Amino acid sequence: MPELRFLVVRLGSLGDIVHTFPAVAALRESFPNAEIIWLTHPRWKLVVERSSIASQVWTVETRSFSSLRETFRRIRAAKFDAAIDYQGLWKSSSLPFFGGVAKRIGFSSQTIREPGVPILYTDRVRATANHIADQNGELSLHAGAKHGVASFTLQVSREADSRVRQDFSSHGIHRYVVLSPGGGWRSKYWPAERFGALCQKIHNSLGLRCILNCGPGDDDLVAAVHAASGDANPLPYRSDLEQLMAVLRSAVCVIGGDTGPLHLAVALGTPVVALFGPTDPARNGPYPLAKCSAPAAKENIVLRSPHAVTSYKRRDQHDPAMLEITVEEVFDAVHGQTGTPE
Repeated sequence: MPELRFLVVRLGSLGDIVHTFPAVAALRESFPNAEIIWLTHPRWKLVVERSSIASQVWTVETRSFSSLRETFRRIRAAKFDAAIDYQGLWKSSSLPFFGGVAKRIGFSSQTIREPGVPILYTDRVRATANHIADQNGELSLHAGAKHGVASFTLQVSREADSRVRQDFSSHGIHRYVVLSPGGGWRSKYWPAERFGALCQKIHNSLGLRCILNCGPGDDDLVAAVHAASGDANPLPYRSDLEQLMAVLRSAVCVIGGDTGPLHLAVALGTPVVALFGPTDPARNGPYPLAKCSAPAAKENIVLRSPHAVTSYKRRDQHDPAMLEITVEEVFDAVHGQTGTPE
């Protein structure tokens, strides 16, 4: 009997890809000899490859006609037994549809956010689980996996790890906490001034330096954190994805909102303090099954105001629930995660 061929579609973003790993790992566990092709955006190819789940990782630029045309051609030529769209958008569901895959598995209209998308699937799954990783697992189960989710390991290259250690050693930094103040939507941000005050408390009370994870367009945010940090002197660190993985894996603790770097840290086994407001941690929070080669010694901590309202609305202002999380609350959580005496 020929081995099965699966097309897995999850284009982005980083946090969503991390929350897809357990479901695809379950597919690999159930079909160890299957060919699993993961289709993603070029930006995330490396992190998918580092999971060692997929047989191959293909990339596509959905805004490029030539890239789409080539992708359709490759899909048709591969003759997949089934495609699983873990993303649930028009741009993701259209790829196996126009690629001519006969069996196309995706979420039903009760689960999906973009209206009309399920019309492109042959098999529609109504998710019943709370967490998005478990919902993704329901798609894997429909594809024949024995379990919805399974453990996975993210590998970090020795070169990236060595480069990061050298960079930090040149600044006298050996044990550190990562602050990730950005987050895509401003409504998911915790105020930069509070990150700065937290940085100062961590430095003065725990004797740890803070690394500021910087993304594109974060200059003003980083400057505001730095200005509020007093003499703590946090180190802004801009890096590619491979070095970011090394930075996160070696951190004592990572603090941030509902963002890709925070979820990546969880997958790498680093303890986190997650700050949630308009998004629901029961659906999008740190996923405990993201087991790795160096599992976190402590359970991840999620802080969210009891008055928080789940909305998923992308606003340009801080969500009121994020403003209810105090510096003292976050510091106490960080202190518990680091195990460092005051």
